[in-house]
Amino acid sequence: METQGLNLFIVDDNKLVVQTLRAYLQDRFGKNLNIETFADGESCLQQVKGDTHIVILDYFMEGKNGLEVLKSIKEINPKTEVIMLSGNEDMAVAVETFRAGAKDYVVKGIGSKNKITNLIYNIITEPIRIMVREFGISKYLAMFILTFLGIGVVVIAMLMTTRS
Repeated sequence: METQGLNLFIVDDNKLVVQTLRAYLQDRFGKNLNIETFADGESCLQQVKGDTHIVILDYFMEGKNGLEVLKSIKEINPKTEVIMLSGNEDMAVAVETFRAGAKDYVVKGIGSKNKITNLIYNIITEPIRIMVREFGISKYLAMFILTFLGIGVVVIAMLMTTRS
């Protein structure tokens, strides 16, 4: 898996949904997202690691359903943000997924791609909002600090690899 950008998994047994969503997100975020796709929860769970940042997860799938997969993802990496994607509008199902740790519950249909895009954008920019809220600095200063820190980490990593 690449180290640039956030690692995002799309898990859905509907190939058209996966292809459409992947193309849409790749168009919106470019290299900021490393997208992997899975047709079932089991294959996704085999790849979830500490650097799995976001999972877009269908609720109804063959084998393990989305709720079971969500719980397993959270056991493997509690920091992974999971966005449930479902054709089911049942509030009880949505509440159940929130209780299990889902970031949000998106009903498939018109506007769902935009909602997912907004959720991902909010996840990406969360460190900036935290710095603005907690330290009272401007968002531009927060972006500068995070960029500076990011460049510093890359430089240190490169120095460490050249010493080996």
